[in-house]
Amino acid sequence: MRFTPYYIYILLFLCLPLALKAQNEAPKRETRAVWITTLSGLDWPHTKALSDATRQRQQQELCQILDQLKAVNINTVLLQVRVRGSVIYPSQIEPWDVALTGRYGKDPGYDPLAFAIEEAHKRGMELHAWMVAIPCFKQSVAKNMGNKSVLRTHPELCVRHNDMYYLDPGLPGTADYLVKICHEVVDRYDIDGLHFDYIRYPEGANKFNDAASYKRYGNGRLKSLWRRENMTHIVRRIYNEVHALKPWVRMSSSPVGKYADLSRFSSRGWNARDAVHQDAEGWLQEGIHDLLFPMMYFDGDHFYPFAADWQEQCGGRQVVPGLGIYFLHPQEKDWSLSVIRRQLHYLRHQGLSGQAYFRSQFLTDNTKGLYNFLHDDFYAFPALTPACPWLDHEAPTIPQDLKVGVVDDNIGELAWRPSTDNLQGGVRYNIYASHEWPVDISKAENLIAVSLKETRFRFNRLAAIGYCFAVTALDRCGNESGAVQLADGVNKSTDRKLILNSDGRVVAFVDHPLFSKVNTKLVMPKKIKRKKSRKKRIFS
Repeated sequence: MRFTPYYIYILLFLCLPLALKAQNEAPKRETRAVWITTLSGLDWPHTKALSDATRQRQQQELCQILDQLKAVNINTVLLQVRVRGSVIYPSQIEPWDVALTGRYGKDPGYDPLAFAIEEAHKRGMELHAWMVAIPCFKQSVAKNMGNKSVLRTHPELCVRHNDMYYLDPGLPGTADYLVKICHEVVDRYDIDGLHFDYIRYPEGANKFNDAASYKRYGNGRLKSLWRRENMTHIVRRIYNEVHALKPWVRMSSSPVGKYADLSRFSSRGWNARDAVHQDAEGWLQEGIHDLLFPMMYFDGDHFYPFAADWQEQCGGRQVVPGLGIYFLHPQEKDWSLSVIRRQLHYLRHQGLSGQAYFRSQFLTDNTKGLYNFLHDDFYAFPALTPACPWLDHEAPTIPQDLKVGVVDDNIGELAWRPSTDNLQGGVRYNIYASHEWPVDISKAENLIAVSLKETRFRFNRLAAIGYCFAVTALDRCGNESGAVQLADGVNKSTDRKLILNSDGRVVAFVDHPLFSKVNTKLVMPKKIKRKKSRKKRIFS
C-alpha cells in the first residue's frame, strides 16, 4: 500500500471555496493540453483526402479545430500520429493510416504531420506527436495493412491477445523497433514533444502470451517485476535516443490514472503498476520522462487522492492529469459540468502542472458548456507551458532594439532584433501589454501573444489605445529571457507623433495578430477603468 496523507483529500473540500474565489487568478505557466484522436477519424479527419478539393477540406478541418483550441487558450496539442501500427506521415517503416484516405497505405497527397506542426506553431501552440506504442492492429484488418505491416516486416515481435496483435515488450527487438520509429519522427519533424499511449501491457495482462520470451529472458525474476523492467527499458531507450537527437523535445506518456493502491484508497484492481506493469512514477523519478499525462477519467475518491499521489511522487517533473470530459456527454456518464470544474480548480490549487482533455471533440462541441467556461473564466488569459530546467536552464538573450511603426491607418507593427540561445531548437517570442510601465511580465493578464517565430508583431492600432509593450524570448525548453520594454525616452528614431498620447506618454495600439476587424466599441478612454474580461476581448 502506498501512503497518501488523508488530509490532502480533505483539503479539497476545505480549500475549494478559496479556489473558486481565485478562479480568475490563472497562473502564467500552465500546460493546457488536448488529445486530437485520428483513430477512425474520431476527432480528425472527417473528410477523406481523395482529390485536391477533399485534401483541402481535410486540412481546413484541422485548422478549424486548432483555431477553436487557440481561441480558448489551449497551448498544447497531442496529435495522434501513430495509430495502431499505421501512421499519418510518410514513413519508411509503417504504412499510412486508413483514416486519411479510407485505405491503409494510401498516400493522402500531403504530409499531415508536417502540416499540423506548421499550423500549430503559427498559432503559438506546441505540438506533441502522440504514438500508440504496444498495440498493433486487430486481427480482422491485418491482411489490409500491406507490406509495411509490422506483421510482415517483424512477425517475430508480434503476439496475439484477444482480437489484436501486440508487440511483445519482453523481446529486445521491440525496443529496437520502437526506437527506430521514434528516431524517424524526431529527426524529420519539428515536434515539441513525443507522447506515448499504451506504453504498457494490455488489459488482461495475466493472459498475455509472452511465456516464450519470459522463459528466454526472465532470468528467474518474478514475472510482474520482469514485465515492469521491460517497459522501463523501452522508455529509457527511447528517452535517451530522443534527447541525443534533440535535447528540447519533451517525452511524456499517458499511464493508467491510478499508479497503485493507496493506504486509504484502493485502485479497485485497475492501476498502472500492478495491472499493466507500467512503472510511470518510477520513470519520473529516474528522469526518463519530462512530463506525465495520467488518464484520470474518474471522480470522487477515484480521482482526488490519486491526483495527490502523482504530484507527491513526481520527482520534480511535471504531472498534467488527463480529464475524461467525454463523460459529460449524455450518451456516456452524463456528468454535470460541476464535476470537471471541481477537478480543474483542485488541480490548479494543488499546484499540478496543468490539465489535459480527452478528447478534442467534446471540448470544441462545448459539451455541457465546458468550452464557454474555459473561454470566459478558467482560461481567461494565455499561458506558457512550464519550463523544463533539467533539459536546459539557460534563457535566451533579451531581444534588443524594440521599435514601433505604422503599416497603414489601422495597422501598426512592433519589430525587434532577434535573440540568441545555446540550444539549436530556435527562439520564440512573447508579447506583453499593459497600461502600466514597465510592463509586469510576471502577470498572466499582461500576456497577449505567445511563442511567435517572427521578430515582428502586427496589431490593430485602433483596438486599444494607451498600452505599453514588452517582448521576451523563449527557448524550446521553456526558459524565458528578461523583457525589452517599449517606454518613454526609448526608440527616438521612431516617428514619435505616431506613438505619443496627448499627455506626451509613449503608448502602443495593440491587438492579437488574428484580430482583423476594428471594433470601435472596445476603444475606451483611458480614464475608464477596464475589467479584466474586457482586456481579454481586445487581445483575443
